[in-house]
Amino acid sequence: MNNQKQQKPTLSGQRFKTRKRDEKERFDPTQFQDCIIQGLNETGNDLEAVAKFLDASGAKLDYRRYAETLFDILVAGGMLAPGGTLADDVIRTNVCVFSAQEDLETMQAFAQVFNKLIRRYKYLEKGFEDEVKKLLLFLKGFSESERNKLAMLTGILLANGNLSASILNSLYNENLVKEGVSAAFAVKLFKSWINEKDINAVAASLRKVNMDNRLMQYSPLLAAFTTQGQSELTLLLKIQEYCYDNIHFMKSFQKIVVLFYKAEVLSEEPILKWYKDAHVAKGKSVFLEQMKKFVEWLKNAEEESESETEEGD
Repeated sequence: MNNQKQQKPTLSGQRFKTRKRDEKERFDPTQFQDCIIQGLNETGNDLEAVAKFLDASGAKLDYRRYAETLFDILVAGGMLAPGGTLADDVIRTNVCVFSAQEDLETMQAFAQVFNKLIRRYKYLEKGFEDEVKKLLLFLKGFSESERNKLAMLTGILLANGNLSASILNSLYNENLVKEGVSAAFAVKLFKSWINEKDINAVAASLRKVNMDNRLMQYSPLLAAFTTQGQSELTLLLKIQEYCYDNIHFMKSFQKIVVLFYKAEVLSEEPILKWYKDAHVAKGKSVFLEQMKKFVEWLKNAEEESESETEEGD
């Protein structure tokens, strides 16, 4: 009798191991990836056809199990390795966000593809949110153009309610912040978001997840988009004070100002006024030195523009 009792856990353990092995073997995203990519390549760049293909494929393929693979393909063209890279030997498609044109209209069309897919298969909401959080952590692994497209797309999806503003927590990654990647991405994202919704709607979404105060304390880059009626010169002064109070940003002041200039948040007149006499004492010598070359470039560009105008007259 004792021998019989001792045999039971051994037999049970063997059956358990077999079940785990079989379960692991059944999880193979390669075949799923091949099916999705083949179908996308057949649709071409017709995004309405893409949406219809994805809708129909959900009845045949296991979207629930392979949600990460599905969204990797739709964004990057194939399964992403850790860090955000695509291996050279991985099968891929050009029918994806990263291979699309870098403009707002195209990203709006892609946002509709995601919107239709998630509305059709509601269980994909959580997987999609997890995917975006992961992509934000992978930003350094993408090219500047890919980051810009992802930023515009994310802003549109936030405006449409397809994502919660809580995903922005991923931008607080220390390496992304130190290297200025978070700031550049945030400017593009918020500009896209505000293009779809007014500033009050954006602020309300941030308050809903208790992120409004944290974002405004984090950086004037984000505060700029959640503070209504703020002048450009006031924004510049806030940036100066923030960079002075946060040592990690002391060397990034010029990069931040240029970033805002390129994003058309700051224009040349307030920048030149700040440089001449509107700056505050905090970090004055460091920041003026950083801005010297850019200010000279602005002045030369302004003089050339005036010269061309006079010649035209």
